[in-house]
Amino acid sequence: MAKYIYEYKNWTDFTWRESEINSIFGDVRLRQGKIIGQMNALGFSAKEDATLNALTLDVVKSSEIEGELLNYDQVRSSIARRLGINSAGLIKSSRHIEGIVEMMLDATQRFDSPLTEKRLFGWHAALFPTGFSGPYTIEVGCYRTGEMQIVSGAMGKEKVHYEAVKPKFVKAEMKKFITWFNKDNSLDPVLKAAIAHFWFIIIHPFDDGNGRIARAITDMLLARAEGSGERFYSMSNQILEERKMYYAVLQKVQHSSKDITEWLNWFLHCLKNAMLTTEKTSQQILKKAEFWKHHEKTSINERQRKTLNMLFNKFEGKLQSSKWAKINKTSSDTALRDIKDLVEKRILQQTKEGGRSVNYELVKKWKVD
Repeated sequence: MAKYIYEYKNWTDFTWRESEINSIFGDVRLRQGKIIGQMNALGFSAKEDATLNALTLDVVKSSEIEGELLNYDQVRSSIARRLGINSAGLIKSSRHIEGIVEMMLDATQRFDSPLTEKRLFGWHAALFPTGFSGPYTIEVGCYRTGEMQIVSGAMGKEKVHYEAVKPKFVKAEMKKFITWFNKDNSLDPVLKAAIAHFWFIIIHPFDDGNGRIARAITDMLLARAEGSGERFYSMSNQILEERKMYYAVLQKVQHSSKDITEWLNWFLHCLKNAMLTTEKTSQQILKKAEFWKHHEKTSINERQRKTLNMLFNKFEGKLQSSKWAKINKTSSDTALRDIKDLVEKRILQQTKEGGRSVNYELVKKWKVD
């Protein structure tokens, strides 16, 4: 079987072919500047909203990569509370979600603070507050002491995809990683984000949660690259979209002899795609900002404000009076009155589709495609 990269001497002296990544690297840096410019033009509250959206997406999608589905509204509420963002209709979040949000915000809002062993252990403990991962007890807030294999397949027919660094070497490998992370300033932070992600995944220092922590480290370095804790795009969301390729490239490059060109190339393209997605959503945020500016003197109650904001952000399914009542914990009559009032104010309209239930949407001018 081919050797793993960590089995080579001085394996972290990574090399890459600059000629193969220069073009995409330049493109990514250009788009980063463009997005920041676009967002600065939106104004404070719209920019705040964009950050809230991106961070929520990052937390939800990073967990989804691991097969765990988090409640979007609970995540959004938790982030809004911690960032002091006045978001209508905040709801209580579970202890588990609070821990995941805590880790992500510590990484992105304190991006200039050193990465330490204690900080990493705190992140890990926040991810697993009960000491369990699913039904299994795991070592929490410390490096793993057992072997680590990534396998798939039925019992007796398992396929080993990766065998991580031996537990006795983990502490020394992580000490080297942390020193490099904090002291090596010779690399552009975007390239450093790509290398840090790969390096951490190869060590796989924890019993569980390695992918989520690797992505938090990535976000921390991308925040450094922009000199800001404001997040406008979600790398985790894009990794989820390209998950098959993500694992395929990792699996291939884990057997390389220090040359990580293929990984850097994939990472930078993935980052570019995340930014392209944001360029589209910034139009949505702009539309929302325009809407509220247009209606700043319109009489709109809290229930209406909450539901309209949901229509601009992430709304599942069709808007009906029954759903309005459920969202706002109100009676059907009150829901219908709220909706009819917005129809009269030419904010909502009935959809053209027929059926037993009447559906509503934002009027065309404000409709989010």
